[in-house]
Order: sequence, then C-alpha cells, then structure tokens
Amino acid sequence: MAKFDITEIIEIPEGIEISLNGRVMTAKGPKGECSKDLISPIVKIKVEEKKIILEVTKATKREKRLINTARAHVRNIIKGVTEGYVYKLKICSGHFPMSVNMEGDKITVKNFLGEKIPRHARLLEGSKVEIKGDEIIVSSTNIELAGQTAVNIERSTRITNRDRRRFQDGIFIIQKAGVEV
Repeated sequence: MAKFDITEIIEIPEGIEISLNGRVMTAKGPKGECSKDLISPIVKIKVEEKKIILEVTKATKREKRLINTARAHVRNIIKGVTEGYVYKLKICSGHFPMSVNMEGDKITVKNFLGEKIPRHARLLEGSKVEIKGDEIIVSSTNIELAGQTAVNIERSTRITNRDRRRFQDGIFIIQKAGVEV
C-alpha cells in the first residue's frame, strides 16, 4: 500500500477575510460571515497570504477522503460569503386553502388538509426566511443552515396514511442552492 503526501492549495478571492482559530475556520465577505468547525485532526490547515493550504502526510485512501471533504467545506464557506445560498419552496394547496405565517423563529401552517391543529416548522438561527405569495425563500451564508431550514419547512407538511397521488398538498423544495429540482 503506497502512502503519499497530499497538499491542496485553495486561493482566497479578493474581498474575503479568512481566519483560523484552532480547528474553526471563519470567513467574512460581502454577504456576511460564516464559520465551520473542521474537526479532522489528520488534515493540517494553514492560512497564508491569499491561500488556504490543506496538508496530509503519509496519506492512504481514508486521508484522501478527509482532505477532499475539508476542501469541499472550505469551498462552501467561500461561496457562501461571496454569493450566499438560496433555497426556494412552493406552497401547493389543492383541497383546502392553507395559510402559512412566520411567528418568531417558527413557520406556522394552518388549515393543512383541513386539520384543526396548526403545524409548525423550526427556523434555524442564521437563516433568513421570506414568504412571498405562494413561495418561501430561505437564504443563508451557510449551506447546511439553509438546507436544514428548507427541509424543516418541507417536512412540516408531510402526509401519512393518504394516497400521495391524490393528496398533492404541501410545501415542496423547488430550487436547492441555485439548482432547479
């Protein structure tokens, strides 16, 4: 089994400040701030001048996977503070007219399939949610926060014990981080 030294160099774009405090990487850019705990002790991370250097010595397949994961996290952080992540959800009500409202850190869905008890979805701190007509727009600098908030909203209208082909009501993700679903 051959072992190699692997070094990945990621260029930091203009207008972005990256700092490293232990294993926590924090980036500041035009869209805001994002931080991530890169927990792998095997991957050595350094920030020098306008470069992020990821290093692994005597790497096997496992270490190669870890360095690729760390590289993906760093790229997501950089993209988040430069462009941001936006998820779009569509409100579909065919049987009963449901109403969707924001109440603090929750979204409340009333009259879903004629139910008397409203359903709630928890909004994660760090994500921004807007309701425009029959669309819900979730945005954040952190892809994980934006995605989890969108999924929480979608899961709040999950239907059980009914035929999904007939009861097509609910809130559905139609765009994930800029990619149509």
